[in-house]
Amino acid sequence: MTTATASAEKTTAAKTTVNPTSTTSTGVPARPENASAEEHIAALRRRLDEIDQKLIELWKERAAISHEVGQTRLAAGGTRLVLAREQEILNRFREALGSDGTQLALLLLRAGRGKLV
Repeated sequence: MTTATASAEKTTAAKTTVNPTSTTSTGVPARPENASAEEHIAALRRRLDEIDQKLIELWKERAAISHEVGQTRLAAGGTRLVLAREQEILNRFREALGSDGTQLALLLLRAGRGKLV
């Protein structure tokens, strides 16, 4: 076999082989041609689990930082919360995610400052 023939065969094989680690533009694993629906769903659920773990970690980090901001503000003689800042956050989430964004922002704010009485 010549070098050109071997190279052409590798190119053809590469075009027909699906990379099992390829992803879509959203980061979701692409479904390999030979994967069953169950395998694909399992792969997608693993990715969702990874995302959930990151969200949990970020949630905890955000709540801790927000709590520290509030404590620092109180120690400096300020108020427990700043309504203009909360409104800014609510607006940002609503613009990005719609009404669900507002609900998410309310939960995030409560996690950092506690419930309003």
